[in-house]
Amino acid sequence: MSFFTPLIGQTQAVELLMQAVTKNRIAPAYLFAGTDGIGRALAARCFTEVLFSHDATAQKRLQQGNHPDLLWVQPTYQHQGQRLTPQEAAEKGLKRKAPPVIRLEQIREITEFLSRPAMLAPRSVVVIEQAETMAEGAANALLKTLEEPGRATLILIAPSADAILPTLVSRCQKVPFYRLDVANMAEVLNRTGNGEILQHPAVINLAAGSPGNAIASYQQMQAIPGELLQALQKTPANQRQALELARRIDKELDTEGQLWLVDYLQQLYWQQQYKSNIVKQLEKTRKHLLCYAQPRLVWECTLLGIT
Repeated sequence: MSFFTPLIGQTQAVELLMQAVTKNRIAPAYLFAGTDGIGRALAARCFTEVLFSHDATAQKRLQQGNHPDLLWVQPTYQHQGQRLTPQEAAEKGLKRKAPPVIRLEQIREITEFLSRPAMLAPRSVVVIEQAETMAEGAANALLKTLEEPGRATLILIAPSADAILPTLVSRCQKVPFYRLDVANMAEVLNRTGNGEILQHPAVINLAAGSPGNAIASYQQMQAIPGELLQALQKTPANQRQALELARRIDKELDTEGQLWLVDYLQQLYWQQQYKSNIVKQLEKTRKHLLCYAQPRLVWECTLLGIT
């Protein structure tokens, strides 16, 4: 159990995985299913440490990200002939309208990786984050690998079984992950040095039991100019104020920031007024922004509508 000490609030998942190891019934493929930010990727790392535990250097190699028997796959963007993870794209300052995806060539790399025997560990491990982003061609290619994985274990991370092809799900042992309760949320945030987030009820409510989402949401809130956020703490008092706020939102926030603001204001205004019409109005705002409508016009209509 010590391998899973960093993982909080996922007792059932830990028990399922440790039973598989204890009984030597490790499945060729697992589906870690649950919402973002609740520990699925952390569980995959902990489970990999268990599978590699006979090697005294495994933990250090895993922490450094260079274990030869582990392949960690993330969705990517295509940019000037290169594949970039979301983190790499952010470091380069790239803004992409389309979300990243798991590509066919990445699945081919998995096949190539598994074609050789493990070098240090008793088995190879492949972790696929956001497996739901696989296109049908990539998913079908992965299916062939799952049918004959060899001496390997694949871990697919996705929101739910419904998010990926049923043929993939049928070849995986499902391990459910659940949203955390208030106490576990607080423990994770305090342990990771993010205890100040607990002082922001709207952010905590927005996270809905996901510490990862709470941290990401708080970071996004910190990126928004304080004066603008303060001005939005209450619904606009008049039409002039509504139009001015719309102008500032359009000028000062990018699309990602505006989409976050929609979620934040839904939580904030609901807590203040309990009016479903405001929540519905903001939901329309989200749809229009996702359709690439002119942001200032969208926000003008929204804020005038709730004034």
